[in-house]
Amino acid sequence: MGLALFGPGLAAADDLPPPPSETAVFSDATLYLDLLVNQMPRAELVAVEQRAGRLYLQSEVLRSAGVALPGDPQGEVALDAVPGLHADYDSQNQRLLLQVPPAWLPDQQVGERGLYPASEARSSFGALFNYDLYLNDTDDGGTDLAAWNELRLFDSWGTLSTTGRWRQSFDGAQRANGRQGYLRYDTTWRFTDEQRLLTLDAGDLVTGALPWSSSVRVGGLQVSRDFGARPDLITYPLPAFAGEAAVPTSLDLFINGYKSSTTELQPGPYTLTNVPFINGAGEAVVVTTDALGRQVSTTLPFYVTSSLLQKGLSDFSLAAGSLRRDYGVKDFGYGGGVASASLRHGLSDTFTLETHAEAADSLVLGGVGGNMRLGTFGVLNAALAQSQFEGEKGHQVAVGYQYNSQRLGFNYQRLQRHGDYADLTRVDTPYMLLSQSSEQATLSVNLDRFGSVGAGYFDVRAGDGTRTRLINLSWSKPLWGNSSLYLSANREVTDSQWAVQAQLVIPFDFGSTLAVSMERSKQGQSTQRVNYSRAVPVDGGVGYNLGYAGGDRDAYRQADVTWRLQSVQLQAGVYGSSGEMTRWADASGSLVWMDAGVFAANRIDDAFVVVSTNGYADVPVRYENQDIGRTDRNGHLLVPYSSGYYRGKYEIDPMGLPPDVLAPEVEQRVAVRRGSGYLLEFPLRQVLAASIELVDGNQQPLKLGSKVSHQESGSQAVVGWDGLVYLENLSPHNRLQVTVQGGGPCQVEFDLPESAGSIPLIGPLVCR
Repeated sequence: MGLALFGPGLAAADDLPPPPSETAVFSDATLYLDLLVNQMPRAELVAVEQRAGRLYLQSEVLRSAGVALPGDPQGEVALDAVPGLHADYDSQNQRLLLQVPPAWLPDQQVGERGLYPASEARSSFGALFNYDLYLNDTDDGGTDLAAWNELRLFDSWGTLSTTGRWRQSFDGAQRANGRQGYLRYDTTWRFTDEQRLLTLDAGDLVTGALPWSSSVRVGGLQVSRDFGARPDLITYPLPAFAGEAAVPTSLDLFINGYKSSTTELQPGPYTLTNVPFINGAGEAVVVTTDALGRQVSTTLPFYVTSSLLQKGLSDFSLAAGSLRRDYGVKDFGYGGGVASASLRHGLSDTFTLETHAEAADSLVLGGVGGNMRLGTFGVLNAALAQSQFEGEKGHQVAVGYQYNSQRLGFNYQRLQRHGDYADLTRVDTPYMLLSQSSEQATLSVNLDRFGSVGAGYFDVRAGDGTRTRLINLSWSKPLWGNSSLYLSANREVTDSQWAVQAQLVIPFDFGSTLAVSMERSKQGQSTQRVNYSRAVPVDGGVGYNLGYAGGDRDAYRQADVTWRLQSVQLQAGVYGSSGEMTRWADASGSLVWMDAGVFAANRIDDAFVVVSTNGYADVPVRYENQDIGRTDRNGHLLVPYSSGYYRGKYEIDPMGLPPDVLAPEVEQRVAVRRGSGYLLEFPLRQVLAASIELVDGNQQPLKLGSKVSHQESGSQAVVGWDGLVYLENLSPHNRLQVTVQGGGPCQVEFDLPESAGSIPLIGPLVCR
């Protein structure tokens, strides 16, 4: 222990009073400080009143900084009098540091529910003709030629389409399997309002239905909700994870063991919605990390299903018209008037209500049902429908359950009809009987390296009382490379004999696949099959398929080849046994009329784009970063594959263009309406430009930075090194007004030489 001595009037340090605090140094003052809340800057130079060692701040300043004080006080607030709020005055850095509970701060919504930004769908005036020619020649069966076709007209007013088939036999006999000549199928006009997500169909259409109701063909009108017009939207509820961050925090989200996203959070409560769009049961792990590296991990199970609608969303269809009769047999066959309506509405994120109604002269039907998520244990569905047809009543009950996860999938559905239940399918065929009941249960299990196992049970009791019950078992397993083995067995419940099949599929690196299989029917007949095929390249080329089947029956052989060109797809083949062989050929494609040009392509089932480069030929075009081709001599290129309403990226490569051709845009993103086309213009244009060398009367280059004005176009430029200036939009004869740097004005006149495809160098020109 040491000994300390003090002189008179001195005391030990422990006996002295503490030094004054920073807030006590100035008893009364107005301080202008930077405001930080929970370590995040919120405002600069806010007025803070200091009186008698206490700090006061206007409540409006706190509200502007996102701090919601309990009770919402008005006027000036003493910071040390607010329970839960801690204030520090940092005099060195002139800052006011506030620490408040995270619940007082604004809620943060992290993530978007859309896949990508929405964009306006476009359509130009044009026409499309799809065709498919099929020639069939069979030993002792004659020769037939069939031609399916579709004609579409489209513009901003919608799409008008008609489909049909022309058929002709060349053996002089009228076939029993179809009439000769032309047969019309459907003629429909469709218009979609993308803003309201509504589609109007007029003409031949198929009514909307629910899983427990039926669709029918009618000629009439139908208005329906069309979520397909906005593929960027996710209509089913996704899980959301909520929490609070006391300080600036980094948040990592892991879904089923894979990192999904990283987000930087400000202090306050947050709701995380940027969950990947998945289905089934899963597990989310939310990991938060603060500035000091401290981590908190939270595990949350969830269940996602696309059979539900988000809360507040509605999906519906309403149709009225005349029943279509003898479809595929007669051009125009229509019956009595009918109406059908379906509605699905998300009452909450866990329950979706379903209703359906049908009406005709002799039929009234109504039903209600719903889908309910059972937490993380799957989805339960049920529905009850009542009908009265020609005075006879009946009802239908449907129940089901589904569960899916990474390892297990289970689905059970049962439908039971009682009494004389009927729907619109019986209006024109009153003697047809609907099935009395149907039941199915399927199970799939992922065994990881041991493959996947599947099982199914199907039970259908027809309207006449006959019953069919089937059991199906399957097992598949990936082998070396991308090869796989598949085994299956099925039988009727009342039959003790199984039909079995084993198949080995071996893909090759050059796009070909070999499949070998063995089958045994329940009658005991064995069949061995070998199939060797090569897929047709997407960008065009040749593909083929060779097959042979032998065993207890006559040997079966088949061979076909496919040649895909940019303008058409051609196919030919032969199949059959030694007793009867069939030879066939097929040609399919599309013809597009747009911008006064006709373009040929492979069959177009959805939307397409015609790229125009304003008459410039041989310009490379890319779609979604893939080379598509080059524009033709008129400056057009047809891009035949584009999904309706998808915002695709189209590009041109201007590097091969002459120097005097200007490309204001080289990339555009466009969404095209379903079933239509759009003329996408890249406005290339030739510019009259030149590099001009300007000198003064002493043949010295004009000073750097001298200003040049082109009198004819009004454009301006600046003189660069060595007196060079570059000008566009020139005329055959040009006048330049120059203001020399550090000097006076002068003028230059010159004629533009004929030098198409290049930028001429003119001069030196004396500025006088």
